[in-house]
Amino acid sequence: MDYSQFFNSALDRLHTERRYRVFADLERMAGRFPHAIWHSPKGKRDVVIWCSNDYLGMGQHPKVVGAMVETATRVGTGAGGTRNIAGTHHPLVQLEAELADLHGKEAALLFTSGYVSNQTGIATIAKLIPNCLILSDELNHNSMIEGIRQSGCERQVFRHNDLADLEALLKAAGPNRPKLIACESLYSMDGDVAPLAKICDLAEKYNAMTYVDEVHAVGMYGPRGGGIAERDGVMHRIDILEGTLAKAFGCLGGYIAANGQIIDAVRSYAPGFIFTTALPPAICSAATAAIKHLKTSSWERERHQDRAARVKAILNAAGLPVMSSDTHIVPLFIGDAEKCKQGLRPPARRARHLHPADQLSDRRQGLRAPAHHALALSRRRPDRSTRRSPVASVGPPRPAAQAKVAGGGVGFSSPLPACGERPDRIARCDPGEGESPRVQLPPSPRRAPLTPPSPRKRGEGEQAARPTA
Repeated sequence: MDYSQFFNSALDRLHTERRYRVFADLERMAGRFPHAIWHSPKGKRDVVIWCSNDYLGMGQHPKVVGAMVETATRVGTGAGGTRNIAGTHHPLVQLEAELADLHGKEAALLFTSGYVSNQTGIATIAKLIPNCLILSDELNHNSMIEGIRQSGCERQVFRHNDLADLEALLKAAGPNRPKLIACESLYSMDGDVAPLAKICDLAEKYNAMTYVDEVHAVGMYGPRGGGIAERDGVMHRIDILEGTLAKAFGCLGGYIAANGQIIDAVRSYAPGFIFTTALPPAICSAATAAIKHLKTSSWERERHQDRAARVKAILNAAGLPVMSSDTHIVPLFIGDAEKCKQGLRPPARRARHLHPADQLSDRRQGLRAPAHHALALSRRRPDRSTRRSPVASVGPPRPAAQAKVAGGGVGFSSPLPACGERPDRIARCDPGEGESPRVQLPPSPRRAPLTPPSPRKRGEGEQAARPTA
């Protein structure tokens, strides 16, 4: 039997459906992010990355890089094995304590990624609760859906952010049945926020536990970067908070934070925690440095929100279909997946970047802040399990599709490089030589290009270095 035929057939289906993924071979340049080198089939090319979740540029912050280098030099690179066999290295213990403090919880538990923390965390917690009913928001991330599925518990899906629908399900379940409400705090494709306080009200009224995914919010919101729950003053009312170290904190890994009993139970029963190697010490030290910095510095968050607001203003002025959002996510509703893909594909005759991004310095820290925005494509499916970047293929045309500008980069002096005059190029993309025209949206009105703010003198004080959002 030729087993390869099964795999070839599966790949052929992806090509036929135009869903085959191609990864870009990129080499980021520290100190110049979002600029990178693309190792293309035709050789090296300079590019600007538009698809990163390193929202605040902490992945290249001097404190973060320094902590990683110092720890790797002092204790080595690897963790040495699973925590059950090789023990828990001290930088990991320090990181878990930092995360517990960030979220005002008794304890935290680290996983190898945010996906694993949801998948393993939800599955383990629900399995340990007899006859648990999981109430899941219809737009929850695939990692949460997989965790719910692997729990083997009954699941009921409530309409997105619909409190009446959630309450009806809670009421129907009865007061004595164990219930777990699972939702995100900030939904990464539409940029909308869950009404956490009201969800907590319902949980307390109907005796349910709460599990909230904060991956796109930790580091980004709240006085100390604790996320939407901290911003809304409800951290203490949520039973389990889940987050990632790979976005605003610029590192790697995922975690949950909760009371000591929940964390100890997951630590003792979760296969996705027990049977895998721990995060390396250097990664843990780097993440700890990022969290500590963002607990005391709001400059990055304020700058980031300012850039996101300017992106929305420019795209709206250009007549582009910007969906309403109060967060740093800037969704563009295109309405057709194929056009969405074509509109964001760069012309063949131009480099895969729009303009060298101007960068500004945080004079207080000596930090040359990065400049980037993240763009992704989405085929809008019921489980929202698909996340696309501009380098990934998108399937056949769908009734709806959107581009997401995850307004990253605290350092853009202009929120869209080279788009002060022509922001419509983001979705229009004039064809190159030998190419047919692609997405045609109304031309933008004539606008004066945005210019970088004038350099400030050192004597003008700290407030001058902190532009208001």
